[in-house]
Amino acid sequence: MAKKLPLRSKVKPADTWDLSSLFPSDKAWEEAFVKWEKKIKRYESFRGKLGDGPAALAKCLKFDSAFDRDGERIAYYAMLKTTEDQANSRYQEMSGRYEGAASRAAQAASFIRPEILGLSQAKLKKYQTAKELAPYRLTLERLVRYKPHTLSDAEEKLLAMQSEMAGSTSQIFRQLTDADLKFGTVTGDDGKPAELSQSSFAVFLHSPKRSVRKEAFTKFYEEFADHENALAATLKGSIQKDVYYAQARGYSSAREASLFGDDVPVSVYDNLVKAVRSRLPAVHKYFELRRRKMKLKEIHQYDTYVPILSELDTRHTWDQAVKKVIASLAPMGDEYCNTLEAGLRGRWCDRYPNKGKNSGAFSAGSFDGDPFILMNYQPDVLDHMFTLAHEAGHSMHSWYSAGNQPYEYYNYTIFVAEVASTFNEQLLSGYLMEQAKSDKERAYLLNREIDAIRGTIVRQTMFAEFEKLTHELAEAGEALTLERFRTVYRELLDAYFGEKFAIDEQLELECLRIPHFYNAFYVYKYATGLSAAIALSQRVLTGGKEELGDYLSFLKGGCSKYPLELLRDAGVDMESPKPVETALDHFERLVDELDTLL
Repeated sequence: MAKKLPLRSKVKPADTWDLSSLFPSDKAWEEAFVKWEKKIKRYESFRGKLGDGPAALAKCLKFDSAFDRDGERIAYYAMLKTTEDQANSRYQEMSGRYEGAASRAAQAASFIRPEILGLSQAKLKKYQTAKELAPYRLTLERLVRYKPHTLSDAEEKLLAMQSEMAGSTSQIFRQLTDADLKFGTVTGDDGKPAELSQSSFAVFLHSPKRSVRKEAFTKFYEEFADHENALAATLKGSIQKDVYYAQARGYSSAREASLFGDDVPVSVYDNLVKAVRSRLPAVHKYFELRRRKMKLKEIHQYDTYVPILSELDTRHTWDQAVKKVIASLAPMGDEYCNTLEAGLRGRWCDRYPNKGKNSGAFSAGSFDGDPFILMNYQPDVLDHMFTLAHEAGHSMHSWYSAGNQPYEYYNYTIFVAEVASTFNEQLLSGYLMEQAKSDKERAYLLNREIDAIRGTIVRQTMFAEFEKLTHELAEAGEALTLERFRTVYRELLDAYFGEKFAIDEQLELECLRIPHFYNAFYVYKYATGLSAAIALSQRVLTGGKEELGDYLSFLKGGCSKYPLELLRDAGVDMESPKPVETALDHFERLVDELDTLL
């Protein structure tokens, strides 16, 4: 009989998160939602009065901030409950009600930006120095940047009315891939059938048995092939949405529009792609090393996740994983480690897979709630311990930011978020290598770090290039068909994997299963984030109190500065190609050492 995932109702409460820091019950959520929803109409009382003086604007912004803060708690609770079991209609309804109310609130508040930006330069300058508006000074400064991209009151209202509709492609994708697609079973390492799912797919790809990996790969993509036209249509819709909003607001491209909020020049994105492209021969060298050491006639994508060496004893229970993660983070100091350990041994984290649960992992830190972590932890997968360290980095970033910034400036951007998470992975990797008891164990860990860098810097840059190319095609008026997606993606696969790599035709469909593509121009931040993390982790490990203090100040910074400025203060300049080049130099050295040890 195939091994089945447990129902949510059968999971031990101690292995689940405790959302009471948001709301103690569904009933409490309902009461808060009704009260919050009624406040939407109060926005109208501020319309047309924002030019009456600093006090009038401050009153509006104070209300808006408090309303948004209450909404964040409501949104996070509903969202987190939905991820526990995506087939649970009760929480889908709660999430849907929030989204509908949030859309109406956005419509009601849509006058604020254009009304502020419609003020004269003299009045805006006066407002920015007014005592009453001191808590919102940075908000105003950032808002003024958007003046060329802000439309009239009526036009902004129309765009706000589209928000719920604009999210439909992402919602369809999630429901289809996490709830509706059925992948069947795979004969596991033990010779018994086991359920193939989004979360178990990675486990099968780590199997030492090639037959298991190949069967999982084939069946997984067979299901995507059966839905390829629908998935291509949802991706096309998401890209067209991005292009529409960018053009409506007068940006030169969807990519520029996405990077504008972080004040990141397009050159940072282009430098990343250029740097990685220039080092692809080193990546191809690694694939050839992997093929030789695994004694394969040809290497396929499903051969790139399993360790080159025979599987070492890498099983870690949850408690064992937490112990090692905390030990590796000792350089971060007692406050960091004690806080994190209490959360991980307590109920910050929803630990294990269950039927219908959201696949993958994420951290969901909010201003008023605990910084929750969703995992689908598998004790036999070493990478899951690294995933725990990764998500813990996000959660501690949230904890420090919420504890040191006001609500308006606590919510750090994704650009810097990926630094905090991969920084933790670097410390864990270094700690485990130091603890290695043999060359074989060190080689195993070297292999893992090489694959982590390849997956985070090289693979995510390939994804970033796919996003750039497909959005440019849409902006040029070209049709985004299934075949066009496959062709573009195949060309990238050929370039990034090299001519000696055996690329299965099914792999062209990988572009249809990447959830981050529904939040375009996000994935490049993984690559820049790890590049910065490698530099900063070395700075902390080889430095003293000042270097650690710089990094902790970075974690406490939230969004009180733009990301590039926060990183410069911490000790790394991402406008220079040096951090990416340094990371890729590190990659090449690791490959050479692994070749020597093997």
